Parts: sequence; structure tokens; C-alpha cells
Amino acid sequence: MSSAAADCIFCRIVAGEIPATVVRRSPDAVAFRDLDPRAPTHVLVIPSAHVGAVRDATGPEGEALLGRLLQFAAEVATELGLDAGGYRLVTNTGPDAGQSVAHLHLHLLGGRRMSWPPG
Repeated sequence: MSSAAADCIFCRIVAGEIPATVVRRSPDAVAFRDLDPRAPTHVLVIPSAHVGAVRDATGPEGEALLGRLLQFAAEVATELGLDAGGYRLVTNTGPDAGQSVAHLHLHLLGGRRMSWPPG
């Protein structure tokens, strides 16, 4: 783990150093309940390896990671019963977009009607 990742709260959750309500775990990803939910179901889906943001998932490895992360999020949504009503996947990149933790993460939101446009 790089020095930046050693201070990363999400890396510490992956390592089990910080408690979280884990919904699902795989070798590549972890899904856990958001501490400040914005919908009845609000789960964060993160890669197990430290990646700062979407823009940092580059090349063939980054492309594969993003694909696995989206598939994992879809599987979590199905397990949580969100398929019938639908759900939203959101990722923020950078402070102006609202990224508060510099570790790539998807917000899986469901359980209510979403409005458009967001933000």
C-alpha cells in the first residue's frame, strides 16, 4: 500500500482496521453501508486496491477494474432487492464534484424515486 493509501479511510475499511457494515465482499471490491445515507439504500462500492478516482483507473487494468466494479455494484443491487424499482450509481471525481475520500467509490442509491438533474 502506498503512503497515500495507508492514510486512506477506505483502504483501512478494506483491511478491517475500521469497522463498517459490509454488505458484500469479493477479492476485487467491498460494498458497505454509507454512514450518511441519502436514500433508504445507500451503499458504497469500492475497489479493494487503492485507486484515487475514476480518472486514475487507466489502461487495460483500469478498464477491467471499472467493469468489475460496475458488475459488482449491479450484483449488490440485485441482492438488496433494488432491481424492480431501479437504482442509481454515482461516482464523484474531485472536490468540486463532491468527492470527499480520495479512493474510487460508487454510490449505490435506491429505495426511493430519484430526481433529475442531480446535484
